[in-house]
Amino acid sequence: MTRRYVVTVDGPAGSGKSTVSRLLARELAYVYLDTGALYRAVALKVSRSGLAAGDRAGIAALCGETTVTIAGLDGVTRVLLDGADVTELLRTPEISMLASAVSAVPEVRQRLLAVQREAALTGGIVAEGRDMGTVVFPGADVKFFLTAGPEERGRRRWLELRERGHEAGLGEVIEDVVRRDHQDSEREIAPLRPAEDGIVIDSTGKTVEQVVDEMLRAIKDKENRVL
Repeated sequence: MTRRYVVTVDGPAGSGKSTVSRLLARELAYVYLDTGALYRAVALKVSRSGLAAGDRAGIAALCGETTVTIAGLDGVTRVLLDGADVTELLRTPEISMLASAVSAVPEVRQRLLAVQREAALTGGIVAEGRDMGTVVFPGADVKFFLTAGPEERGRRRWLELRERGHEAGLGEVIEDVVRRDHQDSEREIAPLRPAEDGIVIDSTGKTVEQVVDEMLRAIKDKENRVL
């Protein structure tokens, strides 16, 4: 591949987009940008501050005093919150739910938008999130939207949490996934949906490698059309 593309991967919680995006970035030798981690970092600061999830004015003010930076190469991403590495603190169910509320605050989205776009100035990036192809990078070269049924996505999240040492019931995690779906798809700002020119991939019953192979073929097709 001669040109270094901006590739976006969107999808709901548990669709496998994080694992897939990391592997895709590694296969392409691209930078992996986990944009959801930015919102999780702000959510972590909100949680530490004691602000309520519905206190939009308070969250907006807090975000204005917050510095979040992110860097990733070869599938590895680190997140710094006010200079401290908080990467390992961002994947709890509580932070996940709070991040959804935080991402609905316009001032937060605007502040983090610049961080995300700056990371993609030179191309060669796989940006993963929920509105990458629709809002953050509407001119991206290739846009993917991963999906799967709520039970499948809940099971994946449950296994991920267990691996990280978090105890949670499978039914509870599935309920959280459904609740997060509703929050993300019904919010006024940047609701979760595929880009009109995006490629929708249902990952149900597929391995990570199968999904990535499908993506690589789509990117290759794009390159051939350009040539």
